[in-house]
Amino acid sequence: MLFIKRKAIASIVSNLITLANKAENKSLLVTSLSIKSLTLLGFGLVALPLVIALVFGASQVNTLAKKSTDAITDIAKVLDYQQLLKSNQIKMERSAAQYLVLRDPALAASYNEQSRQILNLSRQLIAASQDLKLQHLVTEYAKTITVLIETTMPEAELKTPTDRTIIKPIQVKFNALSTIYEQISQRSNELNTLNITKIEQAAQAVRDIMIQSLIIIPVSVLIAALFIFLIISPLKILTKSILRLQQGHFDHEIKVTGSPEIQEIALALENMRTRLQALELQKSSFIRHISHELKTPLAAIREGTELLYDNSVGVLNAEQQEISHIIKDSVFRLQKHIEDLLDFNIVLDSTSLQDSESMQINDVVYQVIADRKLDIKRKKIHFNNDLSDISLFSNRKQVAVIIDNILSNAIKYSPDEGIIDISSILVGENLQLFISDQGIGIDQANQEKIFDAFYQGPPPEQSLIKGSGLGLTIVKELLLRLNGNIEILNEHAQQGTKIQITLPRAFHQEEQV
Repeated sequence: MLFIKRKAIASIVSNLITLANKAENKSLLVTSLSIKSLTLLGFGLVALPLVIALVFGASQVNTLAKKSTDAITDIAKVLDYQQLLKSNQIKMERSAAQYLVLRDPALAASYNEQSRQILNLSRQLIAASQDLKLQHLVTEYAKTITVLIETTMPEAELKTPTDRTIIKPIQVKFNALSTIYEQISQRSNELNTLNITKIEQAAQAVRDIMIQSLIIIPVSVLIAALFIFLIISPLKILTKSILRLQQGHFDHEIKVTGSPEIQEIALALENMRTRLQALELQKSSFIRHISHELKTPLAAIREGTELLYDNSVGVLNAEQQEISHIIKDSVFRLQKHIEDLLDFNIVLDSTSLQDSESMQINDVVYQVIADRKLDIKRKKIHFNNDLSDISLFSNRKQVAVIIDNILSNAIKYSPDEGIIDISSILVGENLQLFISDQGIGIDQANQEKIFDAFYQGPPPEQSLIKGSGLGLTIVKELLLRLNGNIEILNEHAQQGTKIQITLPRAFHQEEQV
């Protein structure tokens, strides 16, 4: 019986595992369900084996309780019948002894009544017991009682009360009856011990089955994990797609298989991606064209202004010289704005992110410094360089734009003959580039605002050029696309400004293969 139940449990577990494997192999079919249906299905499949285990365990416990109750009831009946047999046997023996002496008819009636009760108890004990040996002993006991009934009284009537020879045969018969009773009692005790052993074995079997049923728990956990994977997997894909959109990657098509709700979200994201891609291309195209159209006439205006300012076409009076100087500065400022627009166009152009290459960060920094040579000489800026030999796998043009914007701010806000410190370290696979100046610094309240588009902080003293407010916005956007970061490390504005730029995919130059 126990083997059959174990085999049934094994069959249930095997069927559940097969069901889980089929669900995993046909995940496309399952994931086509709605999230509500998928959740209900998963809950049902997780709860089903637990309910089966609970019902099966309750059935086994109920069976054990019933068997234990029946066994205890049988033991109690047998013990009760035994005690009644012993009690009536003692009374019967006493009545017989008293009758042999006193010859009182009432004692004879009591003797016969007790004999009938013993025979009745014997029949009940035989009916209550299912053990053949015990039934045989009780039958023999009843036969001995019957012999006593048939012989005791007739023999007593043939002899006088003073005849002592009649007592001994009766005592022998009662001794034989007591011997049979002892055998009944011994067999009853053996049966009780056997029943107790069977109950213990049945209880142990139930415990074993319940322990074996615990295998349903990992099966349920496996099914739950499978449905969690089926629900979360498309959500993770959607999250990655949203992060790509956040970083400006509009070239990857968003296509997710899953529940109807997930597919609706994916379709909405795909529509948004195509729209953003079209808008980005329009913006990039517009900025390129407008910048190109502005630079050509601006170059002519600048050259003409330079000729006027240098008195190449004739000497100008003081007022004309002042007006020419104003035009020259305005043209120079307009040219700087156009250059910022071109840099901002690099941010809008997501296709440029694909042009990654290996570069040495020292070369990029030195090139940016060389491009700013005139501004550096004009303000007599000194550089303290502590650059390590670190290579970086990224977009060279965008990294140069990031460093150039940070350095141009450092130069612009540094006092004459100021010092700019540049250093780099490698932390794991991340490059950390530090640029600090001795300028007016950035107030704590403005440290978050400076990255907003067109925000301009207090201008440096004696500044001839006003910024466009796009430089740090360009830096922040490019670092976001390159999975980098920028931080302002100084806490007090009076200490100047210290910037930390973090870029991934960096390594020491000697590690490059």
